[in-house]
Amino acid sequence: MKKNIIQGLLLLFVCFQAYSQRAETLDNYMNELFNKNAFNGNILVAEKGTIVYQKSFGLANEKTQEKLNLQTCFELASVSKQFTAMGIVQLQKKGKLSYDDKISKYIPELSFYNNVTILNLLTHTGGLPDYMDLMEKEWDKTKIATNDDVIKVFEKLRPSPLFTPNDKWEYSNTGYMLLATIIERVIKKSYGEYLNEVIFKPLKMQNTFVYRRWFKPEIKNNYASGYFFSKELNRKFTPDELGNEFYVVYLDGIVGDGMVNSNLEDLLKWDRALYGNTLITDTDRKMIFSSYEMSGQRSTDYGFGWMLTNSPDYGKIALHSGSWGGYVTYIERHLDNDKTIILLQNNALSTTEMPTKKIRLILYGKPLEQKIKIDNSILQQCEGKYLTDTGKTKEIVYESGKIYVPVSPEEKYELIPVSQTKFIIDGFQPEVSYEFTFDNTGKVIKYRVQQPEQGLDYEAKKI
Repeated sequence: MKKNIIQGLLLLFVCFQAYSQRAETLDNYMNELFNKNAFNGNILVAEKGTIVYQKSFGLANEKTQEKLNLQTCFELASVSKQFTAMGIVQLQKKGKLSYDDKISKYIPELSFYNNVTILNLLTHTGGLPDYMDLMEKEWDKTKIATNDDVIKVFEKLRPSPLFTPNDKWEYSNTGYMLLATIIERVIKKSYGEYLNEVIFKPLKMQNTFVYRRWFKPEIKNNYASGYFFSKELNRKFTPDELGNEFYVVYLDGIVGDGMVNSNLEDLLKWDRALYGNTLITDTDRKMIFSSYEMSGQRSTDYGFGWMLTNSPDYGKIALHSGSWGGYVTYIERHLDNDKTIILLQNNALSTTEMPTKKIRLILYGKPLEQKIKIDNSILQQCEGKYLTDTGKTKEIVYESGKIYVPVSPEEKYELIPVSQTKFIIDGFQPEVSYEFTFDNTGKVIKYRVQQPEQGLDYEAKKI
């Protein structure tokens, strides 16, 4: 008996030492990022629900100089999608809808998209056009748009689908906006009321809520303001400083693809609940965290509001990122090893980083990789517009010694060098690579994009 107690105490001591070492390494790394203006926000890293490391870095409000703290709430941006998906799962469990239902059953105004199902919306396989592009061209920006406003614009213009449902995977904010509308029409309550009733209250997520600061202003205590950086003004600024013409403001009434707000503590509660049976059964869990097959036996690598990847080093991972209105957010769940990474930032600057790769290495006790250095003149050569064989124009942007792929007016992905000519998208799973081809004079003439898991492989010539 005495021997077992001693062995148990030794095991606890070894675990404590391992946690302490990882926490110290994480703290050194995060301080390094903060000191070079690459991270302003909150971080939580947990293992089997036990917090290994959590800390706040920087300011919640530049004007008042209020500092962030561990309870500060942030706009989650696209990390909201997992809550929208869970709302749909709860309705399906109650028999209020079926994943195979056509969206026209609930949104008859869009009956011309007659083959798109709720499952297509959940898994980004519906082929619906992007509502942000449409609203930028068509919307009266003196008004703040809602979901119903977007649907009316779609009904009026009847934009053609991008592809036949289930033929391709293409990330769709439109799909998740429509899922929120389906929730509201089925349950006869607002999206925010419903999520509060079926998710936030049952899980005691007391600091999680749907909030549209321009559409329905409220006073929120301990709340982080989102910031961009202006080269012209040489300072940080908030979206409202740009007025109603700025898309973050005139699209503020739209829910489903974003607008959930939360903090570290509540998101850890959410993480733990996804392992339990309070909200879902094993059958639900399998559907939420499964990849879905498209035409040609290709996989979506996306479940219900979660990107999915399998790693030989880390096992199965469910993750999602978000970027909107100066907020840059991220949650990652290691399903086989029960590890959790949560990052909430309120600065979307050219220097901002999403340091998930190194955090993983530290969490698993792996050696940190040395960063490949590339001369700025080479990176600047990569900047510019490119034309694909299908006639689409793509762009590579250079900012402050880094290159990025813009995916929306708000969001861009940093390209991390793995050689002098090859880059990968930072934190994106499955891995997407960009390889640039240079001519004899050192000028970039084209790049090649590859993502074997999605069957993605194309070239784009510089123009």
